[in-house]
Amino acid sequence: MKLKRWQTSTACILLLFVIAGVLEYKGIIWHNNLFASKYKVRGIDVSHYQGEIDWGKVAGSGKWRFVYIKATEGKDMTDKNFKSNWEQARSQGMRIGAYHFFTTQSTGAQQAAHFIEEVPNESANLPPVIDIEIALDKDVARIQRELTILSGDLEEHYKQKPILYVTYDTFNTYIAGSFKDYEIWIRDIVKHPRLRGDRSWLFWQYNNRGHIPGIDSYVDINVFNGDYEQFKARFER
Repeated sequence: MKLKRWQTSTACILLLFVIAGVLEYKGIIWHNNLFASKYKVRGIDVSHYQGEIDWGKVAGSGKWRFVYIKATEGKDMTDKNFKSNWEQARSQGMRIGAYHFFTTQSTGAQQAAHFIEEVPNESANLPPVIDIEIALDKDVARIQRELTILSGDLEEHYKQKPILYVTYDTFNTYIAGSFKDYEIWIRDIVKHPRLRGDRSWLFWQYNNRGHIPGIDSYVDINVFNGDYEQFKARFER
């Protein structure tokens, strides 16, 4: 009898784990919500992968203090939904910024010129973001040189220092020990983030399977490292 009860209990526990795993895979629950719960300023980042977005519903929820929208990639790719996402999110009164997906097939100067051509220079914009998700086998000095040129050109044009979006791998390979005066946006969908050398982070992408009214697909959810007063002090110009 004891063995049978043990087997039944074990089966129930396994079933609960399976159910929890399925719910998390579908984004219905997300364990990282627990770690992110103390951060009250939240935002999303989107691209054409989210399809057509009902920005009225997104803004109407009142939950999202900022939105980053993919603008460009490399020297000549523009996200096909950038213009509509940008204009509609702005028309709903949302705090918006644009991000650039850095590639190794063109120079930093070429990529900066492309971003500047596509993204309006408006004083209310959030700082530009450089998304660094490249392979780890590139020449570090070359990558750092091109990132320095790219970020410098963007800062000169927009009068705001870009934020660097990184994974742990790209941070440790290309950024740690350099770019010390740049703020970091870290992706960690497993746990509370911790950067090498206890470097601070500004934004944390903690969920890549968020469900939001107005967006039919999964969406990334982020938090700001501070309260709303700090957010306003940092970004209101």
